[in-house]
Amino acid sequence: MSTDQVRTVAELSAVLAGWLRRLMPPGPRLDGLTADLAAAFAGRHEPVDAAGCQALQKCANAHSRHLELHFDPAGAEQADDEATGWPPPDPAPVRRRAAGVTSVRRLDDGTCVLILNALEPYAIARPYVDAALTLARDSTRLVLDLRGNGGGDPATLAAVAGPLLGDDAQQLSDVLYRDRSRQWWTTDSPPGSALTQPLLVLTGPRTYSSAEALAYHLQARGRATVVGEPTRGAADHVTPVRLTPQVLGLLPEAEVRDAVTGGNWEGGGVLPDIAHPHATALEAALALPVGPGQG
Repeated sequence: MSTDQVRTVAELSAVLAGWLRRLMPPGPRLDGLTADLAAAFAGRHEPVDAAGCQALQKCANAHSRHLELHFDPAGAEQADDEATGWPPPDPAPVRRRAAGVTSVRRLDDGTCVLILNALEPYAIARPYVDAALTLARDSTRLVLDLRGNGGGDPATLAAVAGPLLGDDAQQLSDVLYRDRSRQWWTTDSPPGSALTQPLLVLTGPRTYSSAEALAYHLQARGRATVVGEPTRGAADHVTPVRLTPQVLGLLPEAEVRDAVTGGNWEGGGVLPDIAHPHATALEAALALPVGPGQG
């Protein structure tokens, strides 16, 4: 079906399922996702609109929390024949917001609170991430606030995780695509340069995607105590695909497997070690005694 002929939710569902079969690794998740789409939407002949896209997304999210459908009634871009990946970012706005490094402050007791609200592309984010971690050095403990972090670049994730996990390089994950796999590692650091103080990571329902990965990898290695609420549970790597001129999809193309646990946080999210309402998770973390249980 030509995408300029997609008029109904049933037709959009079929286009979406076709792309998922092209992108996702084969297996039960893909089979279940496409079967559920067919069962729920084969007879849906109403015109494509925002509500129809949301209904499709909700069905798909039972299998992939990261799949998103965005509807623009004025959209006029040509639908994609091939997935071309993420466009290069505009560096200027990334630099204006310090690549998501929103705040670094040192409290009277020596605690460093680092608010990291994005994992921007590493080529741009590197000086800001390096500066933030340098300011955290020699603190009595580090509180890494990811409650507002919507994710981003796995390379930036690795750059943050590396100094927190030690001087030696560590494998974080295997990312399994349909036709290949990729490993993500931290890098070696000069001896004695790692940040070894107790570490608390704050999470909540806005902690998403690669930010969830950062919390999960640190928790799985016993390095951090996670405080707050469960994260959203989006573990897939996604790529943008314009399904029709009016519908842009963020579609799963790879599954993440943590190198320690062999699993991930898909669906269930990263579960806190200390459950607390996310709005006051910082206050709860700061009230904890500094001790070996924190990382």
